[in-house]
Amino acid sequence: MPRNRRPIDRAEKRDEIVVAAAALFTEAGYDDSSMAKVAAAAGVTPTTIYWYFADKDALLVAVLDHLLTQALEEAAPHLEDPWVEQVLWAVERLERYSKLVTVVHARTATSPTIDEWHEGFHALMDTMLADGLATAGAAPEDVEAMTRMSVFVVEGLLTHPLPQAERRTIIEMIHRPR
Repeated sequence: MPRNRRPIDRAEKRDEIVVAAAALFTEAGYDDSSMAKVAAAAGVTPTTIYWYFADKDALLVAVLDHLLTQALEEAAPHLEDPWVEQVLWAVERLERYSKLVTVVHARTATSPTIDEWHEGFHALMDTMLADGLATAGAAPEDVEAMTRMSVFVVEGLLTHPLPQAERRTIIEMIHRPR
């Protein structure tokens, strides 16, 4: 006979599913984490997941939103650090989720749900990078190009990791005010 469980409200159950999916997607990878595996990890039936998420891509977006919220909260104490240190911190933080970065880029072409999230994420990151560059002393006419280069460098470092010293040198070169 199943154990009696305390009633859990809808938001709490959704959060449990997202946390379980985040762990699986990060460790095993998106493709190797079936909805049945996510359900088992969350302690629910696979059908239950579909009460909360239309499909696996919608679940991935919820995971990405969850991880982004956590990262932004963790970034708060670093906002007074020098700009290069902030970018290095962000790259190190994002490295934990390199499998998800690859999945998002691969799925943008086939999933409108993922593509919409990806576009919103880039808009947010572009704004944050541009603000940070301007605050760090970048010439106003250089901010847009430096922002784009920063995005390419961060994505490159996530898909092609380099040793810490090389990473630092590259980021310092891009963020040098002229």
